[in-house]
Amino acid sequence: MNNQFIRQIAIDWNKIEKQSYLRSIPALHKLSTLELTRPITFFVGENGSGKSTLLEAIAVAYGFNPEGGTRNYSFSTYDSHSNLYEAITISKGYRPARSGYFLRAESFYNVATKEEDYADRLHPSEHYHEKSHGESFLALAQKRLNPDGIYILDEPEAALSPQRQLTLLMEIYNCAKNGSQFIIVSHSPILLSIPDALILTFDDGLVHPCTYEETDSYQITKMFIENRDQILRRLIGE
Repeated sequence: MNNQFIRQIAIDWNKIEKQSYLRSIPALHKLSTLELTRPITFFVGENGSGKSTLLEAIAVAYGFNPEGGTRNYSFSTYDSHSNLYEAITISKGYRPARSGYFLRAESFYNVATKEEDYADRLHPSEHYHEKSHGESFLALAQKRLNPDGIYILDEPEAALSPQRQLTLLMEIYNCAKNGSQFIIVSHSPILLSIPDALILTFDDGLVHPCTYEETDSYQITKMFIENRDQILRRLIGE
């Protein structure tokens, strides 16, 4: 039985303008429905393949602020999101989510600033701007990731060292074991190794499942580590 908070998304392409750039993204244009059957789902693929566009649209359709934060955040510094969310219908599970967060690496600074604005005596600020970028990312994850929540994360590894990525991996895995759902865009071969995650690749013009070993993140990292000298000679001629 699928008991995820977001069980399925459906896209009504009749609600997207004929001249929209969204129709030129092959993996998206061929997508009408998508089942999310596991607690952790990864979107992977080359830059421009549509994975972050879809992730963002799912987040906004679910009720999150386009720039990130909890569902209580409501602000805008620059509207960069597409209108794909207007064409998305979300099929929700029977459980109500107790918490949730939408993290976008590219707009985290704005969210951290707004977190200070929203702070009060009962909800003191975490002062993310007083930490390094990586430290603030991890601090946010450790505070915000809770059981029975829905978490939509766009490249959460962006500011993290490999060691901190391992810490985040543990946080995500343990949280998912306690009833939470994650939908994550990632290029990290560390995060993508989380056991039992569903990995959906947007490459080859079609959204489809793949194994960890089939991801470019794994294959290219493995190839480079095992053939570093040869690859560097080809790339830089030394």
